[in-house]
Amino acid sequence: MQFDPRARLWWALTIVVAAALFVVALSDSVYNLTSPPGPFQILLRKGYSIVAFAVVGWLFARSLIASDTPKSALFVGLFIANYSALIEISQAIGQAHEGFIWNVVDVACGFLGGVLGAWLLRMRWTSRMR
Repeated sequence: MQFDPRARLWWALTIVVAAALFVVALSDSVYNLTSPPGPFQILLRKGYSIVAFAVVGWLFARSLIASDTPKSALFVGLFIANYSALIEISQAIGQAHEGFIWNVVDVACGFLGGVLGAWLLRMRWTSRMR
């Protein structure tokens, strides 16, 4: 695999998107806007988070490929789980405390989203190579 000269752009995009989603995750107004009342509120919010983490995971995996250091979906998932844990710690410091079990669920959503993002990139990448 060859080094992609656009690697810096991929890394910049990854950092910008991850930072924007970090800020969104800490926003009470976004929380209230995306939390409709009803029995599906938790399921909907966890679904949003998996999609958001999949986007960051996809970008992170793409940046690794562009830097000629591709990693497994497991690696990407663990990295994104750490990003999710950082969000959880920041929320615990500055906002309401959800409790340890929900923190673990949220970090698991980060892991699942990261793996999903890496897997989707790999599927796209291998189909382009054929």
